[in-house]
Amino acid sequence: MLDAYKLFVKRIGLVGVTNFLVALNTIILIPILTKSVGATDYGIWVQVMTTFFLITSIANLGFPFTILRFLSAETSKRKIRESFYSMLSLILIASFLISVVLLLFSKEIAALLFNGNTMIVSLTAIMLIFGSANSLLINYFLTFNQMKKYSFFLLFQTYFSLLLISYFAFFWHSISLIVLGFLISQIVVLVLMISLIIQDIGFKIPNFGYIREYLNFSLPTIPSNLSNWIVESSDRFVIGILLGTTFVAYYSPGYTLGMSILLFSVPLSVILQSILPKYYENGQILEVTKFINYSMKYFLLISIPMVFGLSLLSKSIMMILTTPEIALNGYLVTPFVALSSLLFGAYGIIANIIILKKKTKVIGSIWTIAALISLLNLIFVPYFGILAAAAVTLLSYLFAFFVSLHYTLRYFKLNFDKMFILKIVFASIIMSLLIVLTNPKGIINVILVIGISMVVYFFLMFITKGIDRNEINFFKRMLN
Repeated sequence: MLDAYKLFVKRIGLVGVTNFLVALNTIILIPILTKSVGATDYGIWVQVMTTFFLITSIANLGFPFTILRFLSAETSKRKIRESFYSMLSLILIASFLISVVLLLFSKEIAALLFNGNTMIVSLTAIMLIFGSANSLLINYFLTFNQMKKYSFFLLFQTYFSLLLISYFAFFWHSISLIVLGFLISQIVVLVLMISLIIQDIGFKIPNFGYIREYLNFSLPTIPSNLSNWIVESSDRFVIGILLGTTFVAYYSPGYTLGMSILLFSVPLSVILQSILPKYYENGQILEVTKFINYSMKYFLLISIPMVFGLSLLSKSIMMILTTPEIALNGYLVTPFVALSSLLFGAYGIIANIIILKKKTKVIGSIWTIAALISLLNLIFVPYFGILAAAAVTLLSYLFAFFVSLHYTLRYFKLNFDKMFILKIVFASIIMSLLIVLTNPKGIINVILVIGISMVVYFFLMFITKGIDRNEINFFKRMLN
């Protein structure tokens, strides 16, 4: 079993580094765009990405999730080929139809979300076809544990698009060309991925023989995906419509900074999705529980101090990344979102249990109610501004986490070490006092304080035996 844990840790390392670099791109884009095109056009960019992720989460029909659940343990190349091309065909049809609708109502959508820029709507409509397909293609490599290819394509897509976006931002200062750059990156990545997949499994015109079973599993996840988007991103739409795209620009950097905590949960949830079905189908329930418990423990070890640190350093970091106008109007968003991302990260780990039990309708119900909570933005944002959106986001994630935890405990006994969590909170408070006393300003001082704070935190965890030598040695053995 040590070999299994060793492989698990190494995969987390690979996916973790990849996701760190992907998320770093989002942060890099903040100064590039805010300082090149200004707050209003940056707000339009945020709206484009929000729209893109909304529509692709619907148009992919839940199949990126389905391929992981049904094919990760499959050995028949014939079934893999038939299943993959059936899913891809339906995604292309669905995304094309949605694109046509966007184009038909481009003037109305542009007036509502993009300051009347119809070209942005046209580019987004084309972009979502490739983006929806890519969400399935990238998960093909994850499903069959081709982690190096999975990581390569995530990074290539991220930094190829960053290169194109930066070029158009620095030399043309055009939001339309910036969106075009992102579209080009989607097309190039699709061509490269589908070429490798055809080499791997060949090509086949599907007869949709297995599609009913897959749709029965995937379709209930669409309300969940949609509701998840409403919780995570609809606040940008509400702010843009009610307050204007400039306020979207004030809100988004602080939100992005707070959500950086997901850097440490995404690798865990991604790897768990690909390996847990094998153990579960073989009846190795104890091992499933161990993977969940270890994942949760070490996520909390990193994420709780990050909530404290990001909350206190938000203003200083945003003054470095953005303009003073954006930083001073948006830094208070980060504490709310940082706590939200901790809850969402923990949810991403424990929700694997509900997925293994194929209770996707439960997940759909949870996020539907969480989405209804998010609609409170319509009431409070006009009166209390962007801080109301951040607070409502936190409320939605609180609900989603605790209800999913309730359902998870019905199926598995999870071990949450309360004393361990108290030690983390204690060490985080002491670390926070250091940040408050130094109150760093400027990139060098902020980096120094972050480094010293990390040393203090882990030293306190070690002397309080929140982390002991046995655990350190255990991880050393796995990494060797």
